[in-house]
Amino acid sequence: MLRSLYSGISGLRANQTMMDVVGNNIANVNTTGFKASNTVFQDTLSQLVQGSSTPTATRGGTNPSQIGLGVRVAAITTNFNAGAAQSTGRGADVMIQGDGFFVEKLNGQNVYTRNGALGFDATGRLVGPDGGILQGWMADVNGNININGAIGNLSIPIASTIAPQATTTVTLSGNLPADGTASTPQTSVDVYDAQGKARTLNVSYSRVSPTSWNVTITDATTPATPPVTGVLNFNVDGSTPNPTSMTVNGIAVDMSQLTGYSGLSTLSVSKADGAEAGTLQGFQIGGDGILTGTFSNGQTKALGQLALATFANPNGLMKAGGSGYLASSNSGLVQIGTAGSGSRGALAVGALEMSNVDLAAEFTNLIVAQRGFQANSRIITAGDEILQDLVNIKR
Repeated sequence: MLRSLYSGISGLRANQTMMDVVGNNIANVNTTGFKASNTVFQDTLSQLVQGSSTPTATRGGTNPSQIGLGVRVAAITTNFNAGAAQSTGRGADVMIQGDGFFVEKLNGQNVYTRNGALGFDATGRLVGPDGGILQGWMADVNGNININGAIGNLSIPIASTIAPQATTTVTLSGNLPADGTASTPQTSVDVYDAQGKARTLNVSYSRVSPTSWNVTITDATTPATPPVTGVLNFNVDGSTPNPTSMTVNGIAVDMSQLTGYSGLSTLSVSKADGAEAGTLQGFQIGGDGILTGTFSNGQTKALGQLALATFANPNGLMKAGGSGYLASSNSGLVQIGTAGSGSRGALAVGALEMSNVDLAAEFTNLIVAQRGFQANSRIITAGDEILQDLVNIKR
């Protein structure tokens, strides 16, 4: 009699736990990066009423008789299936498309999360919604990233600069007219020295014949240097200039793309390297997690790279609140790497991962838990009525 009462109590407790898990799932239906949990039941110990017997030549064997002592929660598992993407258009919102976790340093310990709503604190450090500092690899002054080194705090120095670059190559394109009146097409471009100081490089042509041109390249250096001169020749059909380049003060002027056809005068500079010093104007995050800075001189440089973590057994992670997880003894060792490498997913910028809670399934589980709770309460009520009848035998 009492066994059924205690079985009913265990059923109430187990189904109440299921109700708690379902309620938490439904409450977090709109939580970024939330992973739903599932409740797994198992029976508890059984009381042996009669043991089994071995069959003999004259008598068959008998099976054991046992009475179960109730139910208990065997496990509360986490569903790590990816949630749907929610486009935000915000450059600091990042979603992992596949396996992996962002790594945050929060109160001195590593916390792993799928919530990629990133931002900055007052010191320029990249942080999550709960203030955890994103971990990764910072680039050196030349923009090189050593992903084999230890991870650390990621930051975007607001006052960071990029060094000037001396001009080494200027590329010309267009057509020098092979006919018409005497023509002297020319073009100019700003070039830079190693300190980022700008000066003007001028290239002019004077037609000698339909297929031959005198070239004069003037570099406005201080002190002044004499111009470089030469002769540019084309084939009869106006193709294949020779020479293909000329050098002045260490700057190679590439003329291989020029043509000498009739009727057109379109000389221009198609490309020139070199730049003055620049200050950081903005940044963007790539699909591989690299943070690339854009500078006032039009140059770009890698500033750092986000690290992603994976585990052999993600279900072994412990929830730490704030959509974060902590490693446990059964999660396996953390494996740190870059987005898109190994089993880690690539990053989608301007989007966040929504909760993977399935409301239809959760409402169904809610009904199941409610009916299970009601059924177990009836067991207790029925047991109480039988005990009452037993007491009433003697009046």
